Amino acid sequence: MIVYLGLGSNMGDRLGAIQQAIRFLTANQTVRVLSASSFYESEPVGQTDQEWFVNAAVAVETSLSPEELLALCQDVEKALGRVRDPLDRNGPRTIDIDILFYEDWIISETDLIIPHPRVHERAFMLVPLLEVNSRLMHPVLHRTIEQMHDDLEEPEEVVLYGTRGVEKY
Repeated sequence: MIVYLGLGSNMGDRLGAIQQAIRFLTANQTVRVLSASSFYESEPVGQTDQEWFVNAAVAVETSLSPEELLALCQDVEKALGRVRDPLDRNGPRTIDIDILFYEDWIISETDLIIPHPRVHERAFMLVPLLEVNSRLMHPVLHRTIEQMHDDLEEPEEVVLYGTRGVEKY
């Protein structure tokens, strides 16, 4: 299965946390990175009195089910020091890994919603996805990543932070 993940961090070594998260994910042997975006710095959404985020997106191939992949992502987050606060969804975090798309599947469960319910509203998700696959079609909205990005009326600021360089995942 081809899956698109969004990664973000705004605490500590933000870039290092994302790179380490990708390494942890691929160490599982059931996850292989197909493509990775550059890194982008973006202003926080919702709770704006915090550091800016560094964000990236990756396309991965995996044999894991959506639920298994979610568990792996949460294990990686926990290993990298993420502490979830259910009352502060938009607060600072060492690492955040979101399943943005899982093939063209539509899942709506208590703990798992795919595609990500706010992907079409968030420049910090769409800008990295433009690099990874601008023609990826949202299975509910029937809009490509490029079209959804063009539809943004007042997106948060997103600027190039750095390229992947020579590191391979």
